[in-house]
Amino acid sequence: MAEPLLSQPDLWRQLLALLLAATVVMGSPGPATISVTAVGAAFGLRDSLRYAWGIVLGTIAVLLVVATGIVALLASVPRLAPVLAVASGAYILYLAYRIATAPPLAARDSEASRPTWLAGFLLAVANPKAYVAIAAVFAGASSGQEGAGLGLWLKLAALAAMIVVIHAAWLLAGAAFARFLRRPLASRVINLAFAATLVLTTALAAFG
Repeated sequence: MAEPLLSQPDLWRQLLALLLAATVVMGSPGPATISVTAVGAAFGLRDSLRYAWGIVLGTIAVLLVVATGIVALLASVPRLAPVLAVASGAYILYLAYRIATAPPLAARDSEASRPTWLAGFLLAVANPKAYVAIAAVFAGASSGQEGAGLGLWLKLAALAAMIVVIHAAWLLAGAAFARFLRRPLASRVINLAFAATLVLTTALAAFG
């Protein structure tokens, strides 16, 4: 019978190392995290929850794609990578435009302007940083370990939990700006700043 996790200090150390790596690498600014913050600031916490859940579920889908090796298979297909890069870049630019042109919170009364679950999901699966960051963390957790290592399902569960925590933290940080966005000038300046940051982090993720 396998020992309980509580009685295996080596596994605890590996798990803590995995969580720390996920916090640093996956939690750093990138298209998904910046977009969650920007949407939270532009639309407020309540109206951003659907978008945030789409980002979370899309990033978990990326995690599964990386863990199962599908991403390596897709990368080996000639001419597919440039098409996906152009499509993801175009979508992220569209989202940046939506954020930059979002009206002040006090002026909103339409559901149509609020970001959707699908918008978050699509950005997450189109996010170039997600594949690189998750692959780096996942590979690091699978190498250089002595004795029993973390099982696949434990790594997946831990990283999925970190995806939820990381994006929730970025969403709350963005929502903290929302109270400043009822004034038209402040709303425009902050939304433009977040939109520009989203474009910059995407460019760095793609070409850095």
